[in-house]
Amino acid sequence: MQRLLALVAVAALLGLRPALATDPYAFFDWDVSYVTAAPLGVKQQASIFRPVIGINGKFPGPVVNVSTNWNVVVNVLNDLDEPLLITWNGIQHRKNCWQDGVLGTNCPIPSGWNWTYEFQVKDQIGSFFYFPSTGLQRAAGGFGGIVVNNRDVIAVPFGRPDGDITIFIGDWYNKNHTDLRKMLDKGKDIGMPDGVLINGKGPYRYNDSLVPAGIEYETFNVHPGRTYRIRVHNVGTSTSLNFRIQGHNVVLVETEGSYTSQQNYTNLDVHVGQSYSFLVTMDQNASSDYYVVASARQVNESLWRRVTGVAVLRYSNSRGAASGPLPDPPQDQNDRTFSMNQARSVRWNLSAGAARPNPQGSFRYSSINVTQAYLLRSTAPVSIDGRRRATLNGLSYAPPETPLRLADAYGVKGVYTLDFPERPLKGAPRIARSVINGTYRGFMELIFQNNDTRMQSYHMDGYAFFVVGMDYGEWTEDSRGTYNKGDGVARSTIQVYPGAWAAVLVSLDNVGVWNVRSENLDSWYLGQEVYVRVVNPEDTGNKTEMAIPDNALYCGQLHKYQKEQTPHHKMGVSAAAPRSLSLARQLVAAALLLAGSFVLAP
Repeated sequence: MQRLLALVAVAALLGLRPALATDPYAFFDWDVSYVTAAPLGVKQQASIFRPVIGINGKFPGPVVNVSTNWNVVVNVLNDLDEPLLITWNGIQHRKNCWQDGVLGTNCPIPSGWNWTYEFQVKDQIGSFFYFPSTGLQRAAGGFGGIVVNNRDVIAVPFGRPDGDITIFIGDWYNKNHTDLRKMLDKGKDIGMPDGVLINGKGPYRYNDSLVPAGIEYETFNVHPGRTYRIRVHNVGTSTSLNFRIQGHNVVLVETEGSYTSQQNYTNLDVHVGQSYSFLVTMDQNASSDYYVVASARQVNESLWRRVTGVAVLRYSNSRGAASGPLPDPPQDQNDRTFSMNQARSVRWNLSAGAARPNPQGSFRYSSINVTQAYLLRSTAPVSIDGRRRATLNGLSYAPPETPLRLADAYGVKGVYTLDFPERPLKGAPRIARSVINGTYRGFMELIFQNNDTRMQSYHMDGYAFFVVGMDYGEWTEDSRGTYNKGDGVARSTIQVYPGAWAAVLVSLDNVGVWNVRSENLDSWYLGQEVYVRVVNPEDTGNKTEMAIPDNALYCGQLHKYQKEQTPHHKMGVSAAAPRSLSLARQLVAAALLLAGSFVLAP
């Protein structure tokens, strides 16, 4: 305590006391390393162990639980044997793409090095997740949840739940991510996954022939009569999943930062990269436990029966184990419209407030003129220069050695071009580093046309967009007549069905270089992404964008600016501010601690 008081005294001498009035800070210290696990258990009398990416030895990683406008500081030590970046799926990083954690904005953290992310969850609420963004690493883990709570002065459009549960669902391969990369590099498809995990664990043994003995499964302990908020994230590689709880309805209340119209579902499709939160009331009898299920969608379900995640919901007064058949998935194998109609039913709650007191519907997106429109067409992977690649509009993105935003900051020319086509190119597909030149404060329409034979999800960093339309077939100018012009939900990840399109509208008010990508890891790895560059032409002095951080990493043509860092592996969880913070900022952290505006977390 004496040392802490001394730091505060020095902070006052340095004139840092105004920081006491800032929004709260939450500090996290993470060691990202491999742990050995076999989530799908034993097969053919041999344990299938493989490297899994954990954080502070845990898989999945910790939940970042903060409130609107808090400052989040995450010190990441890369204890992997390859470079690492962490991206924050759905967090908008207002004016601060430097913290985005993708190759277009950041140099990766070398093995043995640490780097500190610092960003503010400005004017946001809701359910999000983080994950490693390069080299298919998410297929090995490294993910965790982000909960952004409302400020106390903002009303939530439902009663306070009795508990909050985070659930990660996702397909899982017994091959590690490096083997999956090798398959893609050789032009192969990664094929059917080996199973589905729920919170990093394999399925409950609901069927002796499909599920081997000895698998650790997840159990959610609840109390009868209580209502829980359950946040579900699909963190998998490429499989859409249907989520359901045996015998229970779920009430959808929020998705990726937006409160939704409250609707009851018996099941809901959660596509790769998407997040939803539900209210679930424990209103059933407790004669036995109940199944929690995540099963594959948009596939031949008879072939994919083993690719099913099963956990257990256990009442505190339960009188027996779950048994019998799983609750049925949607019976729509020959109905192409069921899932899409379900997706269309997710609407914005126009009367609810969120991060601010005004209702969500106060932003009338339908009254704003579109200034730019891009039709982004995806197809099945193609061969380009003898290599298997994925494309948007005939272009396959290849990340340059120098990140785009860093190149801009230092005036490095020739790293990329500002000529991404508004419509699909004619002619042979090619590899390019072509970027969309977004108009600051413009209003952009993005139409995702999926001409592949499988489901895709697309995500945009830095923004929430309005989902205004989706349908089967080819999008045409006349399709705008079907758009939802009133209560299209605002979110950051949209599913696009095979042979279908989805349209979103986005207000380009966040300066930076922002990633638009397929959330399907194989498509993303093979080049199905593009960046949108948003620059304020009148900006002088970083009024609309944060300056490059003091701890920026340098690579590519700017490698000469990088100062060496002594590698230090296996850092323990710190009991103080993260070590890569400057002394002055550590002093501020100490002062905030005494002011009650400081949270230290593992």
